[in-house]
Order: sequence, then C-alpha cells, then structure tokens
Amino acid sequence: MTPLRQRFLRDLHLRRYSPRTITIYVYHVAHCAKHFDQSPDQLTIDQFRDYLLHLQQQGASFSRCNQAACALRFLLRVTLQRSDELPRLPYQRRPKTLPAVLSRQDVQRLLDATPPGPYRLLFRLTYAAGLRISEVTHLRGRDLDFDRGVLLVRQGKGSKDRLVPLPRTLRDDLLTVVRQRGVDDFLFPGRHGRDSLNVGATQRYFHRLVQVCGFPGRVTLHTLRHSYATHLLEAGTDLLTIQKLLGHRDLSTTTRYVHVSTAHLRGAPSPLDLPVPEPEL
Repeated sequence: MTPLRQRFLRDLHLRRYSPRTITIYVYHVAHCAKHFDQSPDQLTIDQFRDYLLHLQQQGASFSRCNQAACALRFLLRVTLQRSDELPRLPYQRRPKTLPAVLSRQDVQRLLDATPPGPYRLLFRLTYAAGLRISEVTHLRGRDLDFDRGVLLVRQGKGSKDRLVPLPRTLRDDLLTVVRQRGVDDFLFPGRHGRDSLNVGATQRYFHRLVQVCGFPGRVTLHTLRHSYATHLLEAGTDLLTIQKLLGHRDLSTTTRYVHVSTAHLRGAPSPLDLPVPEPEL
C-alpha cells in the first residue's frame, strides 16, 4: 500500500466514514489514477475534470459520477490540502425526477409472489419498516426490541441510529428467527452464515421477482422504501414523522413524497369536469 493511500484511508477513518463509503472513495481515486497511469497526487485539476467527463461519456449514472466527484473532492480538500481547486470540480446536477412507487395492491402482489423463506421475510420487513437494503441485511437479533415494539437501525446513512416501529404482523416470524439464530447473529445471514446476506445477490433475486410479476418501468428493492413513505403519507402521517422514520437529514428530501402521493391529487377536479357557469346578464 502506497503512503498516499495510507493517508487517504486514515483521513476517511478519522472522519468516521462508513466502510461502504470508504470502499467507494478508494475505488474511484484508484480508478482515476489508473485511467491516467499516474499517482493521484501528480494529477492536475483538469485531469480530474477529464476523468469525470470520461465517466459521463461512458454512460455512468448520476449517482456514480457524483460518488467519483465526492471522492476526488475529499482527496483534494483533506489529503492533498488543495482546497483552492475545489470550485473547478463540481458535482453533476441531477435531473429532478419522482421516485418510483408501487400501489399497496402491487406491493402485496410482489410480496405474495416471493417464495416462503428468508427473502420473503426480508422484503416484507423492508417495506413494513421503510429500510434501506444495507440496513435490513445488517440487522441482528439484538436490534429488535419486542417488549417496546421498536426496531433499532444502527448507523444508517449519515452514521445515525434511529428507531422505527416493529411491524406487528411480522413479530412472530421475527421472534422465531431470533430464537433460532440468537441475538448476536444476523437475521439474514449469507451463504456461510458468518456474514450478512450479500447486497448484490439480494438485489438480483428481487430483480428476477419483479420480472416474474411483470411490473413496467424500473422497480428496485429501494422502491419498497419509497412506497412505504408514500403510503404513510397517504394514510395521514405527517411529514416530520416520516422524516424521522426514514432517517432523512433534511425535510426537503422527505417532501418529494408529497409530489408522488395521489391522495391530494384525487381531490383536485379537472376543469373539464366542472360545470360551466352561466353568462352574466
């Protein structure tokens, strides 16, 4: 390991970045260096910009491009102490799109189509508690408080803990799993039982299930989280509560679901459906 990579890793760990974020940042810095066949500390700001442009031209998603920008900006700002160059390395502006959401009927159809077993319980819990995939796969038995009826999400996005209600309909199934595996083990272990269930394998399984159900458009496991938030809003839950349940730092992130919810839209008539007023004499 080069001294530069050691410094980069040290800086990330000191600021308590999550293991997943550290892996992503190291990947992008190393990939950028490989692209130019130069050490990252020898690259100019124009080369960093060219790398981001290269990703864009290769069809990389907005998320991947902005992850790369975050990694390179951290390298410049913290490890290389070149903060004065940051304004020339912007983030990409993401188009404002609405999150994909399934109806409650479609969610139920999807869950019913999942064969009995760990994946079925995992998908039901993901929707019932509005969890991210990394949050649900890393749950352990000790994170479930059956007496208080809450579930503890440890170190979610932004390295924050939060509590969410434990779904009553899943209580018995979850209690059975905890009794079988113990409070210190993962609820959804991987193939060999030591690690948590692989995120990629879980996403591929869900993708095959979506294809079997024949849903149009892009439906991912994260769609269950979007659907959870939208269905809560349509049921009358206030935005501040939904923000806390989802673990959003900013309320503006939660307000996206106002635009997805159809409850308030259904009450707005079309002008074509309104009676035409009589002309005034």
